[in-house]
Amino acid sequence: MTDWTLSRDPQGPLILRTADGQQHAGVTPVRAFPLAAPDEGVSLVGSDGHERVWIEHLRDIPAEARALIEEELAPREFMPRIQRIDSVSTFATPSTWTVQTERGPAQLVLKAEEDIRRLGQGRLLILDSNGIQFIIEDQGALDRASRKILNRFL
Repeated sequence: MTDWTLSRDPQGPLILRTADGQQHAGVTPVRAFPLAAPDEGVSLVGSDGHERVWIEHLRDIPAEARALIEEELAPREFMPRIQRIDSVSTFATPSTWTVQTERGPAQLVLKAEEDIRRLGQGRLLILDSNGIQFIIEDQGALDRASRKILNRFL
């Protein structure tokens, strides 16, 4: 059980109440390892930039607090998941990729092959020229044509 509570101010910011009765308005959740271990190591940081609470595992906190944290993190961690690669403009970089994501079709511009990072266990992170990060959860699960295109860049 936690010795703190989390709620949302009517204007939107999160409010942390600690066991000693202190109230911290405008706390921000920050993941320590957003890609490698997204449900482990989350810090609640005060508006002054100092850590107020360290959460070892999100699963260990009450569902209501976990929902508030995940709701707060979602817009900042926008990362479309690529499900299929339809085409690329060229096999040299820069190239424009047409992909299908869980949110629908998208185009990204790959500036350099170094913008594709291996995360382990078949996961890939692709940074497009606009700074948006796309993720492939399991490159082995992609269809054959998508894997063939991807392998030309790896």
